[in-house]
Amino acid sequence: MKLSFFRKSRLHFFVLLAIAFSACKTEKDTEAPNKVDDIIASIKETFAPDKRVALFDIESKEDASGYIVTGKTNLPKALSALQEELESQQITYTDSIEVLPEAELEGKIYGIIKLSVANLRSDPSHSAEMVTQGTMGMPINVYQKERSWYQIQTPDHYLGWVDSGGIALMTKDEFEAWQASEKLIYTKTYGHSFLDADESSQVVSDLVAGNILSLISDEGTFYEVTYPDGKSAFVPKAEATPYLDWKSTLAFTKESLVETSKTMLGVPYMWGGTSTKGVDCSGFTKTVYFMNGMIIPRDASQQIHEGTLIDDSKEFDKLVPGDLLFFGRKATETSPERVIHVGMWIGNNEFIHSAGNVHISSMDKNAENFDEYNYNRYLRTKRILNETDEGLIYLTKNEVF
Repeated sequence: MKLSFFRKSRLHFFVLLAIAFSACKTEKDTEAPNKVDDIIASIKETFAPDKRVALFDIESKEDASGYIVTGKTNLPKALSALQEELESQQITYTDSIEVLPEAELEGKIYGIIKLSVANLRSDPSHSAEMVTQGTMGMPINVYQKERSWYQIQTPDHYLGWVDSGGIALMTKDEFEAWQASEKLIYTKTYGHSFLDADESSQVVSDLVAGNILSLISDEGTFYEVTYPDGKSAFVPKAEATPYLDWKSTLAFTKESLVETSKTMLGVPYMWGGTSTKGVDCSGFTKTVYFMNGMIIPRDASQQIHEGTLIDDSKEFDKLVPGDLLFFGRKATETSPERVIHVGMWIGNNEFIHSAGNVHISSMDKNAENFDEYNYNRYLRTKRILNETDEGLIYLTKNEVF
């Protein structure tokens, strides 16, 4: 009898416990959603839909006095829109949002890439993904520091973290003085600068196509230059051109794009690479266009939104050299389109692209270099040369350097 009673009591206890747990769970599941988070999400979708180029890391937490809104952003307009919406809905909140650049930088919120190529990573760590690169002379905005790393933004608005060895930090006055100095652009695919006007003298550093240095003087068959961090060196004249002279000769022609692209044949594929040391697919097209006076968006999934649609049905006779071909996965009823790869048309049914290395492939099924894999995942072709979309920056019209 006692055992039976004990079992019944224990059963009763567990039934009551289950009911209580169920009631608590139901109450939690039916809690009202955080309406401030919904507002934040809406503002982010409007002002910062692409986290690669805009920083809006904001979150909220509800407490007894209302909401606490915390985070960081480099978009003052987005923050103002958020504040106005919260106030219009009469939501009580404490604003703990930091507008970047952070005060701890003490005014050194400008910078210049000081290495031939600096790696930019997704997080402040050498083990983090390399998302892109900056090349010497590239002006950047500096937003915040974490240990020896700086979060920066490039002229094409791409965000990344670079270690302190990659940039020369500057105040506004220092930055303006650098920008106002006469410049030299390195035009050879790869080379070096030297301590003296003599190629047998000590190497100062390596250089890649597109590096920008401050031009000091003309020394026979060399240019004397200064680096963003103040180092002096000499560059062979045959490998570089005064920047203004180079700009004045930019032709913006399909022929010049093809010529530039072929100087990079054999350059190895490197994820995140945007220099002649190594390039990924979109880093290759970006580098080719940069050496022809245009800054285009960083990634293939961004480049595809620029310019004019030329073809989306494999009518390759419509294409002209310089057009960009995009590849990937078409949209379905259950999944969006995914842009995975990009190459550049060079004529004769061929395109040049970085996959393994920079090489030429064909869309002709009878050609030895027919690329069946990319033929089957072809999405469409866009023309960006001489187009005027917002994401295309012409160095002849914008004082970037």
